[in-house]
Amino acid sequence: MFINTDFLRNDEIRLELEKTVDGDLEKDWVPAYHFFIANKEGARMGSCDLRIGHNEKLYFGGNIGYRVEEEYRGNHYAGKACLLLFELARKHGLEYVIITCNPDNVASRKTCEYAGGRLLETAQLPPDNDMREKGETEKCIFRFDL
Repeated sequence: MFINTDFLRNDEIRLELEKTVDGDLEKDWVPAYHFFIANKEGARMGSCDLRIGHNEKLYFGGNIGYRVEEEYRGNHYAGKACLLLFELARKHGLEYVIITCNPDNVASRKTCEYAGGRLLETAQLPPDNDMREKGETEKCIFRFDL
């Protein structure tokens, strides 16, 4: 199921595979890749992941997650990582991916716009969604056609 990811690099960054996680049908989890975002010198600047598949949980949680360490923010590294992850998603046959963020997360919204996302909606989380346990109630849902 998982494929070689050595091609996930550009002139500025590379994605270093940290681990893969198998899906779990009982929990409605899909297989996932987890990466470090590194610069050419090898400094780890953040992390990202790609979840392979589509279901209701992923509609609200997204196929891609990312985090950039504070000292490296403002350089579009999360957006550039997303563009690389789109290549991997295509290799898995995905026709689109979803990325979500909290409505007040301006940086993440800018990342979605930088990477070419189309805002589908700002949706209320279902009452039984796990993210409600962290106090979250709604998500901006962006679609990226591959």
